[in-house]
Amino acid sequence: MTEGKQITPLSKYEQETVILYNQAEQTADVYTHDPKLLEKLKRLTEKYPKQVQQKEEHCFVVPKRCVSIREPYSEERRQAASRRAKEAGYTPPRRNKLNLK
Repeated sequence: MTEGKQITPLSKYEQETVILYNQAEQTADVYTHDPKLLEKLKRLTEKYPKQVQQKEEHCFVVPKRCVSIREPYSEERRQAASRRAKEAGYTPPRRNKLNLK
């Protein structure tokens, strides 16, 4: 019961994400307090309800193939990608620091 108690927001450090999977199953459990990842996972549950399910407030089940670890971009690769985007006329979306919609 939280009546009369103030809930303290989590620090950035406490907004962790844990991804659990094993070799026997085709799904992964994602537990997160990261606000951006929570929003993305909630959108995915609406768009792909058969594949992405919300188990609890901060826990989701996703296909294991959605979990990916990629090689970091080298500075040269990042600059080349930036140059190609500029030459193609790509303008990145502006970030709203206040996160207003």
